[in-house]
Amino acid sequence: MRILLDTSVLIWIATDEARLSAAAVAAYRDRSNTAFVSVVSLWEMLVKHRLGKLPLPAPIADLLRPMRTHGVSTIALNESAVLRLSSLPDIHRDPFDRMLICQALDEGLTIVTPDQLMKSYPVASMW
Repeated sequence: MRILLDTSVLIWIATDEARLSAAAVAAYRDRSNTAFVSVVSLWEMLVKHRLGKLPLPAPIADLLRPMRTHGVSTIALNESAVLRLSSLPDIHRDPFDRMLICQALDEGLTIVTPDQLMKSYPVASMW
């Protein structure tokens, strides 16, 4: 399976893995899966941290280390994913989450997320 970790999942892997579902932990640790974190999530973390909306216990680069030990790679955002925004229904208001949805649809990825609104879109998801 090819999975895309939601931003909250990325943060919890690094700071409080107990907040993850058993399925989420199994999915990102399973080396037969190809797991990704989007540059969109890194951007979201930087923006929200600078605005004071997301306290982080360490620099973002340090938060990525636990993810790397499990073979999770970073995936870039491409033009075709961005262009999907024009046809995405306005269910979710968070622009970062909307972009992750577009990226998952474009790349054929399953989003690992606890976010119920993201699950309202026609995208594969798990928690």
